[in-house]
Amino acid sequence: MDCARWLSCHFPQGAERENIRESTLEGLDTASRKGKHGGRPPVITDDMLHTVLRRRANGESVEQIQPDLIIPTGKRKGRNPSVASVYRALAEQAKREAYPEAAEKAPADFAALQASEVPGPRLALLDRASL
Repeated sequence: MDCARWLSCHFPQGAERENIRESTLEGLDTASRKGKHGGRPPVITDDMLHTVLRRRANGESVEQIQPDLIIPTGKRKGRNPSVASVYRALAEQAKREAYPEAAEKAPADFAALQASEVPGPRLALLDRASL
């Protein structure tokens, strides 16, 4: 196959893919500005997590707490979440508590990346003596 024929076959597809990609990113950006996001609803809601944290503080294990939890929405509505989902939610909560500034800055950093602006280094993470 000669070069001109190859380009005429493949270049329009690449341009069309790029247009689809750009319009998808614009749609996601618009939705995120409205406070909406795609994907599955969370299995462990904030209320469930609060219950788990309270009961763990009273000395109960995740295996004891899990049968009492009920998924409120989604495909598995009315069923119990898995033990792994509860542990995953606890790990995410621990991460949010350990790094609260990172959780607050994440949406702004994501928006900057979408706008092709790479955020600079965070001073809290750098060794201030080296500055």
